[in-house]
Amino acid sequence: MPHGIVTRAEHTRKDTTMADRVLRGSRLGAVSYETDRDHDLAPRRIARYRCDNGEEYDVPFADDAEIPGTWICKNGLEGTLVEGAAPEPKKVKPPRTHWDMLLERRSIEELEDLLKERLDLLKAKRRGA
Repeated sequence: MPHGIVTRAEHTRKDTTMADRVLRGSRLGAVSYETDRDHDLAPRRIARYRCDNGEEYDVPFADDAEIPGTWICKNGLEGTLVEGAAPEPKKVKPPRTHWDMLLERRSIEELEDLLKERLDLLKAKRRGA
């Protein structure tokens, strides 16, 4: 080919590689390409939490958001709010046993009658066998 003459195939190849370079490394929907220069950020405040191992970390919240008393740290431990009221302890209900559920359905008198009935039935089977 003479110098200076570009064929259609070469031109297409150059366009494709340029497009590949532009898209390479970009993540769709993950990054905004707008500049932050002329935009006001939403008002926010920083809450500081402390884990049981003594590690402290900051978590940004919207200015009007209610800040929780506990937050899970990156290391997986639960941290408590450094400044502010201590979180309320969770109310733990005692586990319901089979006996508790039985008493919800029947009274003690009904259970005693049922027991007597079943024992009489067993005694009758033993005598007959």
